[in-house]
Amino acid sequence: MDYSYQFARPALTVDVAVFALDEHDLQVMLIERDLTPFAGSWALPGGFVRIGETLDQAAARELQEETGLGGIYLEQLYTFGQIDRDPRERVVTVAYYALVNLAGHNVKASTDARNAAWFSINDLPKLAFDHRQILDIALERLRGKVRYQPIGFELLPEKFTLRQLQHLYEIILDRPLDKRNFRKKVQSMGILKETNEIETDVAHRAARLFRFDKKAYDRLAKRGFNFEI
Repeated sequence: MDYSYQFARPALTVDVAVFALDEHDLQVMLIERDLTPFAGSWALPGGFVRIGETLDQAAARELQEETGLGGIYLEQLYTFGQIDRDPRERVVTVAYYALVNLAGHNVKASTDARNAAWFSINDLPKLAFDHRQILDIALERLRGKVRYQPIGFELLPEKFTLRQLQHLYEIILDRPLDKRNFRKKVQSMGILKETNEIETDVAHRAARLFRFDKKAYDRLAKRGFNFEI
């Protein structure tokens, strides 16, 4: 049955701020746009929501199509609906942020992206649309959430050292942490599993490797649990 709506409807898009961690900085994934508007400019991966898909499905699809990334941590962030945010028409976007471990994920541009690349959060190009605002809010959310949930483990390899874990938190929070206090706090939580393995091919003294114990964390979270570092 056809229905005529009294009010014009804005277009709906999704945009995704994808974070990763290297040895020095927090990285964000950007795509170089191949279509107008802002052709040749860098932007967050994203695009229009199809009629037959949910917002989560649209975000995962656009991320896969424009960067080749899939099966990673993805969480809804915020809705941006400024009237003039898109020069084409009235467009409302639902933003997401994603976390990925750099190892084992090959990035490749496709569909309406000329290129896809990682940029240091401290050395970003000018971004299209209102994507810098979206990125700033995503970074603020990430810095807040790692204080009470262990989502930062998504940025680490499956097995990691306590030094790597501390480095992750120092990079995200943008401040140094006391080594003794950090290790005492983290190990007292009971959410790390010590393995029988140590680092290999390192110039410094090899350290013990750990795993994140999600089942232990879930049990603690049900009872009320603060992960703040």
